[in-house]
Amino acid sequence: MREHFHLGLPGRVVLVFAPALVALVLASCSGSSPSSMPANPGGGPTTPGNPVGSNLTLISSDPYSVGPGQHATEVEPHMVANGSTLVAAFQTGRIAPGGSTDIGWATSTDAGKTWSHGFLPGLTTGEGSGPYDAASDPVVAYDAKHGVWMIASLPLSATLQVPAVALSRSTDGGITWQNPVSVDPTAPSSDKNWITCDGWSSSPHYGNCYVEWDDSSNSDEIFMSTSADGGLTWGPATPTATPADGIGGQPLVQPNGNVIVPIEIFISQTAANMSAFSSTDGGATWSAPVTLSNIQFHADAGGIRSGPLPSGAIDGTGTVWTVWEDCRFRSNCSTNDLVYSTSSDGVNWSAVTRIPIDDVSSTVDHFIPGIGIDPTTSGTGAHVALHYYYYPQSACDVLSCNLYVGYISSANGGSTWSSPVPMTGAMLLSWLPNSQNGLMVGDYISTAFINGVPHGVFAVAQANAGTTFSEAIYTGQGLTISAAGSQRSAKADRVLHNLSDRIEKEAPEKGLPPLRRRARRSAK
Repeated sequence: MREHFHLGLPGRVVLVFAPALVALVLASCSGSSPSSMPANPGGGPTTPGNPVGSNLTLISSDPYSVGPGQHATEVEPHMVANGSTLVAAFQTGRIAPGGSTDIGWATSTDAGKTWSHGFLPGLTTGEGSGPYDAASDPVVAYDAKHGVWMIASLPLSATLQVPAVALSRSTDGGITWQNPVSVDPTAPSSDKNWITCDGWSSSPHYGNCYVEWDDSSNSDEIFMSTSADGGLTWGPATPTATPADGIGGQPLVQPNGNVIVPIEIFISQTAANMSAFSSTDGGATWSAPVTLSNIQFHADAGGIRSGPLPSGAIDGTGTVWTVWEDCRFRSNCSTNDLVYSTSSDGVNWSAVTRIPIDDVSSTVDHFIPGIGIDPTTSGTGAHVALHYYYYPQSACDVLSCNLYVGYISSANGGSTWSSPVPMTGAMLLSWLPNSQNGLMVGDYISTAFINGVPHGVFAVAQANAGTTFSEAIYTGQGLTISAAGSQRSAKADRVLHNLSDRIEKEAPEKGLPPLRRRARRSAK
C-alpha cells in the first residue's frame, strides 16, 4: 500500500496510513535501507541521498510557519505502549533559544499500523490557544488505574510565571487532549522533566504517577511530585533525602510499587556520575542518590546536541536497566559505546557492560539511546531492544559527519545481541535545526513493545529546501527480537582507562526575547 500523509491545520487530527510491514529479518534487514547507505557502516557516503527507506513510517511532521520556530522540524520524541495503543509526543517547530512552537502527539490504536496525530491545546501561543511562548521536553505516560494518557512538558515564557511541568491529559485513548494542569505552579525554574505511572495492579501504590524535574535556578536540584488521581492534582515538590543536583532522571516503577530513578548526578562543574534514587512509600519520601558508575564520555563531534543522559527501562519482574553513552572500552576515549547497568533494588548495580554493536576497534560513535524491554519477559529471557543515533566515523566535523539511526536487540537479557540494523540512510548535520545546546534531533528517543514487537520513535532529517528544514518523526516497521542468526557478545571486553572529556551541564531552555523575567526567576 502506498503511504498517504495529509497535513491538516495546526491542532487538527489527521491520519497516517502505514505501508505494509517490511520483514526486517535481523540477519539480512540492511536490504530494506536506502541504497545510499554503505554496506559497511564504518564508511559513510559523502553525498547522501534520501535517508528514509521503505522500512519507515512517517507519523507526524511540522505544519507551522509562525516565527521564531525553525520549520519544518520535529525533534525529541518519546513513546509508551499499552495494549494495542502507542502514544508518542515530540517537539514541533524547534525554537533555537529553547523549546518549540508546540508539543505534537501521534497515536496508533492498532499496534502501529495506522496513526492519528495533532498538537496539544492550551499550551502555546504558537498553537494559538495557550499562554506560553514555547514548550519542550515532552514525555508520555499511561495511568492504567484511571484510564488516562498523559503528556508532561516544560512550558516556557519570557513574561509569565510557568509551572515546573505542564500535564496534558487524554481520557479517550490518546486522541483528544485537554488543556494542561500545572505540576508545582510556583516553581522558580525547571528543566528536563520525566513522568511515569504505576501500572502494576498488585502494587500498593497502583495508579500513582510520578513526575521528576530539576530546578535550573538552583544548581539543578532534583525534585519529585506524585499524583494519585490520574494527574488532576499533584503533591508538593519533594527533594531527595540528601539534596542532590542532576539532570535526566527517568522514574521506573517495580511490581512491588517501589520507584527507582536512574539519573545523571553532577559531582563538579565538569564531571558527573550515573546514579539512582528511589522511593518505597509511594513517593512520600525519596532516598539519597547512590552511584552506579562514573561516566567516561567522549564529546560527540560536529556540534550535535548529545550527552550521557540515561535511558531507562524495566523488565517484567522489576529489574531496572540504565543505558548511556560511555568511552571506557575505547582506546584513549576516542568514541562512545552504549553501556548499561542493571539492578533489582536501585541500590546494588551490576558492572557496567558494553552493548556490542560493533568491535571496540571500530570508528563508530554511538549516542542518544532509547531502550525498551518487553514487559512480559524478564531476567535471562528478557527481550531488550535499543534504538540509537550514530556516526560511522567518530572523527568528523559539522561538514563531514554522517548521522544514522540504528537498532539492536537481545533475546536473552543481554547475554548476546543481534547484528545491528541501520534504520536510516545518512543525514547531514546541516539538515538539523539549532538549539541552545547544539544541532538537534533530541536529548532522547524511545522504544516500546506491543505483543512482543518493538516499536521505535525517532527524528529523521532530509535535505533542506532552501531555508526550510525537513525533519519529522518516524517509526520503524517489522522489527523482531531473535536469538537466531549472528549473535554478538561483550564477554571479552575490558575497561581500558578512567578518562573523560569535559561533561558540561546542559544549558537550560530559555524564554523568548525580550526575556523580561521576574527577578526571582533564572533563564530557562
